[in-house]
Amino acid sequence: MATDELSSKLSRRLQIEEGAEDPVAVDAPEDQNGSEEKPSTANADSELGAKLMRRGELNEGQGEPSQPSMKVFNPYTEFKEFSRKQIKDMEKMFKMYDAGKDNYIDLMELKLMMEKLGAPQTHLGLKNMIKEVDEDLDNKLSFREFLLIFRKAAAGELAEDSGLSVLARLSEIDVSTEGVKGAKTFFEAKVQAISESSRFEAEIRQEQEAKKKQAEEQKQRRAAFKELQSAFK
Repeated sequence: MATDELSSKLSRRLQIEEGAEDPVAVDAPEDQNGSEEKPSTANADSELGAKLMRRGELNEGQGEPSQPSMKVFNPYTEFKEFSRKQIKDMEKMFKMYDAGKDNYIDLMELKLMMEKLGAPQTHLGLKNMIKEVDEDLDNKLSFREFLLIFRKAAAGELAEDSGLSVLARLSEIDVSTEGVKGAKTFFEAKVQAISESSRFEAEIRQEQEAKKKQAEEQKQRRAAFKELQSAFK
């Protein structure tokens, strides 16, 4: 059937070209259907092309992704010069002044922090404080950028009269530690690296023991309360 239909169409086409037969209007819908399918295919091709171009821009770093990628940040491994207690104290302070609870300290929250510390800053001074450690240029401080303040303070990289230096001094967090970078020789550095690792493990054990002791105390309090309840029954 398909072969006969194709043969009939070819025969009609030859007769039309030779002038033996006038074009028939019935063929128009077939051509029209074909022409309707072409724009649809073209649209699909252009859409696919746009997506591929967009992906290429993202891979080359030219475009911005619709959703920012979440980078895992571990303060204990990145800021090894500080003890776990120091980092926890910094985190406690950061959360205290993160009034919006969005894991950032913006300009107004930094203004409140400096006022609470007894060292109010001008609007320009606050902007300069953020700018000095604002690595992602979003005009606010992430927890990582907040830790950079204390790293710079411990390394002596902050000017004495700068707002960040004042913040670090008034925070009551002692950052006067000597890390591996302070070692004078390779062997001293190796010894300090080992002691740093041991100190880190010791701090974890202390935290675990403190939690265990706290749980035991809670258990004893609950038992005493139940005993007191039974005495009144």
